[in-house]
Amino acid sequence: MRIRTMSDLDCIRLLESNRLGRLACVNDGRPYVVPVFYAYGSNRLYAFSMPGKKIDWMRANPMVSVLVEQHEAGREWRSVIVDGRYEELPDRIGHKVERDYAWRLLSKHARWWEPGALKPVTPPVSGHSPHVFFCIHIEQMSGRETRE
Repeated sequence: MRIRTMSDLDCIRLLESNRLGRLACVNDGRPYVVPVFYAYGSNRLYAFSMPGKKIDWMRANPMVSVLVEQHEAGREWRSVIVDGRYEELPDRIGHKVERDYAWRLLSKHARWWEPGALKPVTPPVSGHSPHVFFCIHIEQMSGRETRE
């Protein structure tokens, strides 16, 4: 088995062909890792979530990492680590174009909204949606893969 470094193009292809990553954020020196469904486009990862711990932590410290991995036949695998910066895409002027772009990318997948919209406790019904669209601006990425 050999391990090789992936090119930037190979890293982008892996990000484009997957939907699930592991998002790592830090607050007050404590790490937190959580699965997140995403879509890749324009050198960003786009996602959707209910407010909660990860959103609070990313608001406090926007520097994050995301791991995306793909298991191949046998012992082969590929993984990409993205280092980047969190940005919310609120439902207001100045963010509409990018928020609509995120919506289009995410909605290409069936039931795309479920992982980000569901919580263990049902929130009270109100006149507005508490959902948060956000992106991770990719500042750096690296990838590795194994081959038999």
